[in-house]
Amino acid sequence: MHTKSLWEAILFPPRSLNRSRLEAKLKGKRILITGASSGIGEELAYQLADIECHLILVARTEAKLFQVKQNIEQKEAEVSIFPADLREPEKVKELLNFIEQLPGGLDVFVSNAGLSIKRGIKDSLDRYHDFTRTMAINYLAPVQLALSLIPLLEKNKGQIINVSTINVLLLPLPHWAAYQASKAAFDTWFRSAAGELKAMGIATSSVYLPLVRTPMILPTKEYQKLPAMSPEQAGKIVAKLIYTQRSKYRPWWLLPGQFASIICRGIWECAAPAYFKKHKQGGSYD
Repeated sequence: MHTKSLWEAILFPPRSLNRSRLEAKLKGKRILITGASSGIGEELAYQLADIECHLILVARTEAKLFQVKQNIEQKEAEVSIFPADLREPEKVKELLNFIEQLPGGLDVFVSNAGLSIKRGIKDSLDRYHDFTRTMAINYLAPVQLALSLIPLLEKNKGQIINVSTINVLLLPLPHWAAYQASKAAFDTWFRSAAGELKAMGIATSSVYLPLVRTPMILPTKEYQKLPAMSPEQAGKIVAKLIYTQRSKYRPWWLLPGQFASIICRGIWECAAPAYFKKHKQGGSYD
């Protein structure tokens, strides 16, 4: 088990939930969570497990989804699992058909599924598929889901929550072109659509999270020693947005972080040519 460091305690202070407000908001409601077999999605499902609601959990791995369902089914929530690779449009259609048949439709859509790839451009010259794969899961899939779910959410005066990253609010970093472009694409789409959705009675919330200690970061060795938020804290942040319906969450330190990113970007642009001339690019995961 990871021991929380002093830096983590400062950067990611404890989060509390008003359980009575959360239960009042979600009792009898239906909540779709993508990327629900591990990390933030799994923790969010556990945060909602004691509420009499219907959780629709989606992820690629059926065995992991089944385990999450088993962990919850002795509690109050009803759980439906739907194994699907959301990069496949036909699978998305199957999921949508399932949701459209639910009595009462849908009340909350938490777009959490994602794919991260760290790879330099020189190592990506013959890997165009890295970009199509990240766009498929981080941008096209949530757009396809949202467009089809909007009529159900409008009818129920529901909510869409996008679990995003602080990277889309900072200057881009080398080696992360595929990931950052795809996350920024949906963030821009979502913020652009927010006004129209609000006019339909659909609340929208963007969650800009820092590094979170999930399985997604494990292949990047340098991340193992960096301060990271726990999945439980991230799950509580998303759960709180369900009843507060605030338009966004950002860490308290993001503003100075944005300033620092500008400074670091300037230094990097000066140093990068010499660095890449001396060192070979390498290191990737998907």
